[in-house]
Formats: sequence, structure tokens, C-alpha cells
Amino acid sequence: MQLGIVGLGKMGGNMRTRLRNAGHEVIGYDRDPNLSDVDSLEALVKGLEGPRAVWIMVPSGDATRDTVHALGELLSEGDILIDGGNSRFTDDLVHAEHLAPKGIGYVDAGVSGGVWGLENGYALMVGGSDEDVSRLMPIFEALKPEGEYGFVHAGGVGAGHYAKMVHNGIEYGMMHAYAEGYELLAASEHVTDVPAVIKSWREGTVIRSWLLDLLDNALREDPELADITGYSSDSGEGRWTVEEAIRLAVPLHVISASLFARFESRQDDSPAMKAVSALRNQFGGHAVQSKK
Repeated sequence: MQLGIVGLGKMGGNMRTRLRNAGHEVIGYDRDPNLSDVDSLEALVKGLEGPRAVWIMVPSGDATRDTVHALGELLSEGDILIDGGNSRFTDDLVHAEHLAPKGIGYVDAGVSGGVWGLENGYALMVGGSDEDVSRLMPIFEALKPEGEYGFVHAGGVGAGHYAKMVHNGIEYGMMHAYAEGYELLAASEHVTDVPAVIKSWREGTVIRSWLLDLLDNALREDPELADITGYSSDSGEGRWTVEEAIRLAVPLHVISASLFARFESRQDDSPAMKAVSALRNQFGGHAVQSKK
């Protein structure tokens, strides 16, 4: 099957390779000419036979919106546009509505797998019509991991990115639980080899996971994590997950706390904790540490 891919970064470029390895014909476009197969979106569309399928792998927000609109002017009735980036699910509904009058189908695909996806496959959470998803199944089958799991047609347009949003919210909570456990082990006077404890958990325990494997990898490279800072950014999905929880009145204690912990990581000196320290000093005479 033919496919166009727009955006050939770490994931998009590896997806192109995985699809080609599976025998599909892929034409890729990227603003970096060293990565691109063609020199423009126009050339990418012209290089595909109709009905076309084009997969977007660019940052969410304005970059995705601009690309959707640009391709909307180039594609034809019967073509399908797939957004595989980390777009908010509400954007999918807007994009599908924009393309529908032109007869262009729209599918949203939440993609998980990171830089390991080339070898292991990508978990795909897809939203769109039965007809559009069915037509794209050869592509999805090539990208997903081998075996029974790793793909779901989650529902209509928006469902794929909604599922990926919740997936990433869960990821926030799992990562933070491992991080807190690591910190407690490192603070203990009883445990003398923290990396060895983490490594031992990789088999036979109920908390084993790929994330735990990756923490073990990180500790093997830097046993005390001395070469990195604690600053942790967020790409948006955690915030959107918490916003949806508020809208639907669903309690998300762990995911919300893990998101707020990321915010805290960006503070050199927490204003909230400074206020706590000042209050303890005021009501109880507890000592405060001065910066002087």
C-alpha cells in the first residue's frame, strides 16, 4: 500500500522505515531536506496514486492545524488524512468537519512506542469511520507489534487521541510511583545497591513493566542519576486528562498528583513551601532556613 508521511522526526522517520521493511511504498516529507524524499507537500501528494492516504507526524497545535489545512487544499475526494501526533481530541472533530465537505476522510491515531517502535512496533489507538479504518488496516498491521495486542479501533473521530490522552495520564502516574520508590530506596540507610534492587524487580514481581525496564537502563548508564536535573516538562496530555476528569467528575488522585509534581520540579525554590515554612515559624516558632 502507498502512504505519505509528513514529519520525519524520531517517530515519523522510524515509522517510514518500519513500513518500508514490511513492503509498503512510503513517500516522506520533512522541512529538513536531509530527511525528506520530496521537496514539498505538493510533490508528496503528486507522488501518490488516488485514493491517497497521508499520515501527519508533526507537533500538536498550530503545526498540525496548518498541515491539515495545507493538505486539505491538495488532497481530493476519497483521500484520507491521518493525524498520528499528540493532538487534543477536540481538534480532531474540527479537522474532520473542515475536510468533510471536500470528501476527504479523517482518522486520528494515538501512537505509543517512542524510539523503540521501529524494532518493537507501535501501539495504535485509532478513531474514525469503519470504512476509513478498514481501508488503512494494512498500514496499521505493519506498524503495530506482532501478535494479538497493540491495536484498537477505539471509536469515531477523536476516540483515538482520547484513548492516547488517558494512556499518557496513566503513564504519568506509573512513572511517578517508580520515581518515588527510587527516591525512598536512595534515602534509606539499609539499602546499599539501589540499581540492583530496581533490576531485581524486572522479573517475577507484580510491578514489572517496560517503564521499570527503562528505569533500570537509566540507572545502568548513570547509577546515581548525577548527570541530569530533576526538571520534568509535560507535553499536554496529562493536563488534558485532568481537565476531562474535572468535566466528567471522575476522581484522578494519582494522575493529578503526578502532573502537579512535574510543575513542582520546575521551581528552584517552591513559593508554596516557603509559605509553609513561614507559617510554621509564625505559629510554632519553628526555625526557618535563611538564604543569607
